[in-house]
Amino acid sequence: MRPRSTTASPGWPASRQRPADDQGPPDRPRNPLSVPAVDALEESMTAEHFLAEPGGVPTAPGRFVDVDAIEVLEILPGLRFRPVAGERSLTNIVTLDPYTEAPMHWHEEEQTVLVLEGEFDFTIEGETRRMRAGDMAVIPAWTRHGARTYESACKEVDFFSPPRATLVDHARSQVGEGVSTAAET
Repeated sequence: MRPRSTTASPGWPASRQRPADDQGPPDRPRNPLSVPAVDALEESMTAEHFLAEPGGVPTAPGRFVDVDAIEVLEILPGLRFRPVAGERSLTNIVTLDPYTEAPMHWHEEEQTVLVLEGEFDFTIEGETRRMRAGDMAVIPAWTRHGARTYESACKEVDFFSPPRATLVDHARSQVGEGVSTAAET
């Protein structure tokens, strides 16, 4: 019996190479219009992304956070934050009760919003859209934006880079509250 040919994936050991006739996981349909060269490029990029040589020294220990253990910061009635600070970014879990408004504002940090549950109207520089679970918005620095809920509550996540200055102190005061480093687990 002749050995099966494989699709080369730079950086992957031979034992991890995929047979050329392998159509991938059965639960993931293969694109029938796929070009082998494109497949090889995608695999190469994936291997490069995950197997790149380390280029530096970690700036802090990794950590796991129990979001429910973070002390809630109620910014306005019905608008609650649970910020988690990293070294160069901040993630903020936000809950808005029904009929709550986050007034129009702007800041020097870039912000990305991801809606997890419910819905709200989100306005960026005068354009308003109804956002629902799975929707995202990108807000560059110094761009006016705000939000409003109606009949339903909304849970969303804000990502800030660099960390949102007004939330950093609260976020850093929570380290140790429901937090463990990767080395401790």
